[in-house]
Amino acid sequence: MDARLDFFADPTAGKALKHFMAGGKALKDSPLPAATQELVALRVSQINGCAVCIDMHTKEAAAAGEASVRLNLVAAWREATVFTEAERAALELAEEGTRIADAAGGVGDEVWANAAKHYDQEQLACLTLLISVMNMVNRLNVITQQPAGDYVAGQFH
Repeated sequence: MDARLDFFADPTAGKALKHFMAGGKALKDSPLPAATQELVALRVSQINGCAVCIDMHTKEAAAAGEASVRLNLVAAWREATVFTEAERAALELAEEGTRIADAAGGVGDEVWANAAKHYDQEQLACLTLLISVMNMVNRLNVITQQPAGDYVAGQFH
């Protein structure tokens, strides 16, 4: 399968994505735990059916030492015992923030309060930005049918 577009070959898209990737780097360097970032990115990508992001975040997390059992259970995190309460709160926020159309009220107060019990204001801001960024990237990749499977951990560093 070939992608419909090569964003980096287009001058305007390439310029915009360069700035966007700089924002992603700022999130990577934030105080939000790296494991939480990868788990959230993976879960959002699973919900949105973004194969290239699932490929990328699974491989990045594994390269960083994440256990395969945790990666395999992200899609069923509610029934899994391998996630911390903080990770569970982040995953729940990620799901509600991604499934806005399914939950007419958006992110519920209870879900937000649960996340706020585990993360400070800076971490919550980063978590919110990460969820939003992942939803945008997923949509770009799904719309343009970016192929998955060839990603190598560290490829974009």
